[in-house]
Amino acid sequence: SASAHSAARDRGRFTRNFVVQGTAAEWALALLAVLRGLLPEPARLVFFQHDEVMVHCPLEQADEVMAAVSSAAAEASRLLFGQTPVRFPMEAVAVTSYADAK
Repeated sequence: SASAHSAARDRGRFTRNFVVQGTAAEWALALLAVLRGLLPEPARLVFFQHDEVMVHCPLEQADEVMAAVSSAAAEASRLLFGQTPVRFPMEAVAVTSYADAK
């Protein structure tokens, strides 16, 4: 029946979304764990939500911290997915105010 087909489609969509979101959450946890180990003193993780990571650091550490974010993203990808041609872009930008972060 159309109702059973619709219910099966909805369950399939829920399952796919669950797998994608769960995998994204695992990747983010790995990224944060690796990044904590790479940050130079006194840089600190101050915010994480969905696809945003904010690190507070002195201006003179900005380049080093941005490189650490990129390295952490690459390591998280390697840890979860091994060698893969899939890329997980993580753009790091330096700003002087959290309000300017995009």
